[in-house]
Amino acid sequence: MADSRDDARHLETLDRDLARFSNLEMATAYVSRPMVGPGVSLIFVILAGLAAAIFFGQANNTLIVVAAACLGAYMALNIGANDVANNMGPAVGANALSMGGAIAIAVVFESAGALIAGGDVVSTIAKGIIAPESMETAQTFIWAMMAALLSAALWVNLATWVGAPVSTTHSVVGGVMGAGIASAGLAAVSWSTMSKIAASWVISPVLGGVIAAGFLWLIKSRIIYQDDKIAAARKWVPLLVGIMAGAFATYLALKGLKRIIKIDLGTALMIGLLIGGAVWLVMIPAIRKQSQGLENRNKSLKILFGIPLVVSAALLSFAHGANDVANAVGPLAAIVQAAQSGNFADAISIPFWVMIIGAFGISFGLFLFGPKLIRMVGSQITKLNPMRAYCVALSAAITVIVASWLGLPVSSTHIAVGGVFGVGFFREWDAERRLRKARLEVPNRTVYGPEERRRRKLVRRSHFMTIIAAWVITVPAAAIISGLIFFGLRAFLS
Repeated sequence: MADSRDDARHLETLDRDLARFSNLEMATAYVSRPMVGPGVSLIFVILAGLAAAIFFGQANNTLIVVAAACLGAYMALNIGANDVANNMGPAVGANALSMGGAIAIAVVFESAGALIAGGDVVSTIAKGIIAPESMETAQTFIWAMMAALLSAALWVNLATWVGAPVSTTHSVVGGVMGAGIASAGLAAVSWSTMSKIAASWVISPVLGGVIAAGFLWLIKSRIIYQDDKIAAARKWVPLLVGIMAGAFATYLALKGLKRIIKIDLGTALMIGLLIGGAVWLVMIPAIRKQSQGLENRNKSLKILFGIPLVVSAALLSFAHGANDVANAVGPLAAIVQAAQSGNFADAISIPFWVMIIGAFGISFGLFLFGPKLIRMVGSQITKLNPMRAYCVALSAAITVIVASWLGLPVSSTHIAVGGVFGVGFFREWDAERRLRKARLEVPNRTVYGPEERRRRKLVRRSHFMTIIAAWVITVPAAAIISGLIFFGLRAFLS
């Protein structure tokens, strides 16, 4: 009997010890979880440096290229963490995609866009921001590009931490401008180009917001507010999907396939018109079949927009990978060319191993750090459903086409976030309009006071002000950081 009691006590002691170990393991896992992302990122940056050492060989400037490759990898990680959220956020916010599904699709299509269609020749450094010939030596030029890369990466990293989607293109532009001014003075900067970029701070989000709001008005007036919503959807959804297909075909022809084939705007529009028409005809019977048995209510309409929204997110990711990978590896490619040949004034082509660093860096950054900004864009600015998110995605493609036609510089980040704002502000305006109309029809209807009406705003003003402020200070902030880094590099290495 005593032995059995001793055994029971031993078991109780063992259970307590195991419980303590279990609690210790859980606490260790909880504490170490935030370190997984930085740890994997550091390994990737080190691997990028090793790859540069292997591919660049035993030249005199190998150490410089290795350091630049590490900075390019760091910048690519930040692009994945911040910029890619603009493409996937609306689809996740609308519950058309899970977070895991969005990240998987974005990783595949961002990488495909970067490796298949990215890396076209960079004819002027960072879109002609500075004149390379204004630099005294190749060494000065290399320091300037390294300062630009590091400053842009630091700024995007800070913006991601704060929760503000910013333009990585503008970050690189600011970094190059700051290093150019620090190394060669104000005369080195193309101020006409900078004025166009400043104009894009307004043009991009306003154009994206207006187009997104316009399509949402079309969907509401022609489908949602109709008595027979399903019949209206059978008529209009195929046309809307056809417009989407045509817009993305034009968008990809213009922006996503520059490395494979050069296509002018007229040809791209013709390609888009043919593909859009074909998709419209195919979608008529497909939507008719999909809509059979659906109830006549708004929830049923979400089903019809789900697949087009997922496809649009994938296509946006492909085009983004094709275009914005150069933000990470364009300055790196310039450093490689200057280190190899000493020539830094001619056009710069991006080596394939450099493209690999950019593509994998964007994918790792998205996987490790992307969910924060995806949630911000998808659900924290305003509430999205598949119809609203579809309008945002369609707006992004059409705005780039319109801007190309008008010759206006635009930012994909500003367009996408501007589209989200446009949808939210349109819903506020539409809600007020319907409330006024109901008040006229029913004079005794309950009217909310000013405080309650402010609380019911559909766009969160705090996020709106944070994002706008981050957009405005991106170029000057990156420029100041870059100038300081350049002075530090020159003082340390001279």
